[in-house]
Amino acid sequence: MRDDFTVTQKRALAVLTVVALAFAAYFLRGYLLLIAVAAVLAYLFRPLYRRLRGRFNVGLSATITLLALIATVALPLSGVVFLAFLQISQMVTGIGHWVEETDFTALAHRLLNSANELLARVPFVDFTLTPESVRDAMTTVGQKGGELALNFARESAGSIVSTVTGLIIFLYVFLALLTNGPKVVELFRDLNPLGEEVADIYLAKVGAMVKATVQGQFIIAVCQGVAGAASLYIAGLHDGFFMFVIFLTVLSFIPLGGGIVTIPAGIVMVVFGNPVGGIFVVLFHLLVVTNIDNVLRPFLVPRSAHLQPALMLLAVFAGLQMFGFWGIVLGPVLMIVIVTTISVYRVVYRDAPMESITGTGGEPEDDAAARKVPWWRRILPGRPKQSSEAAKPAAR
Repeated sequence: MRDDFTVTQKRALAVLTVVALAFAAYFLRGYLLLIAVAAVLAYLFRPLYRRLRGRFNVGLSATITLLALIATVALPLSGVVFLAFLQISQMVTGIGHWVEETDFTALAHRLLNSANELLARVPFVDFTLTPESVRDAMTTVGQKGGELALNFARESAGSIVSTVTGLIIFLYVFLALLTNGPKVVELFRDLNPLGEEVADIYLAKVGAMVKATVQGQFIIAVCQGVAGAASLYIAGLHDGFFMFVIFLTVLSFIPLGGGIVTIPAGIVMVVFGNPVGGIFVVLFHLLVVTNIDNVLRPFLVPRSAHLQPALMLLAVFAGLQMFGFWGIVLGPVLMIVIVTTISVYRVVYRDAPMESITGTGGEPEDDAAARKVPWWRRILPGRPKQSSEAAKPAAR
């Protein structure tokens, strides 16, 4: 049938295929994030499905894999969120006891006098707070807050339906991609106009980045988040441990890391009368938390998924802005696709070496040299120096 088409018809068919794919992306735009998340999880759990497929039928293998996904992702996340919720409840209870024991009349007068003293020191400002003005402002804030709460309740009622619908669609898409993974890969190879070799390079890069971000970077981020929260707990901040774990873990996905919070928190501790705890938090972050990445990354993140720190930072923040929380994973994946596309262009049109795409240049020599370095030196921060025997072939 292919020979029956003329060159003009083949070009028209190619244009129609591009238009169809573009319309499909527009038509499914509301579910693209869900499809991308399902594809990432299906890729990660595909090895487990293949093992089970050797012993059981398709339905049972897919069901066990789905249960493994729930046990691996949903249950731990729900547990941490539940513990964080309990800590928030305890904090609210503590605030309630403080409210019951505090004389707000005297406290309000002291705060009002302090605020007026500060306003009097500000140049070109002639304004005095009175109990009436404060009461009017609180009334306005209360009305606005009530309107926001009402709108949030209305949106939540609709979001429950959309959440249930999204979960059902996710299950179907996940199971379809899980059981038909080879067909999806073959379809991508057929639709890629650059050929199967370049398609395999894209698949390898994207797969490496997904593993690096979800498996490697996730483990590193969790370790850094727990370590940072533990340092704050030891330093005296006993409330909100699990909240700090969640918050610092999310921050650890970006190159700046949880130090955005822990270092300023340590400085505040020093200023407000806890110098030992504050210095401990700062030193613990600089000496321990930052080196968790240096120790674990060589074992968990493949070299083919390497991105420059600036590109990784841009990819994570752009992904968060575009996709929300899942942008932590999808942002670096899109960035590696962009970088790979530019590398393919350089190879084809600028005669750049093929290693600029595959990232394999020099790896065998590096691995051989690394094997001559003691294991305890390879896990320490920094790049171990080559021995004189390993350096001689390079000099030649």
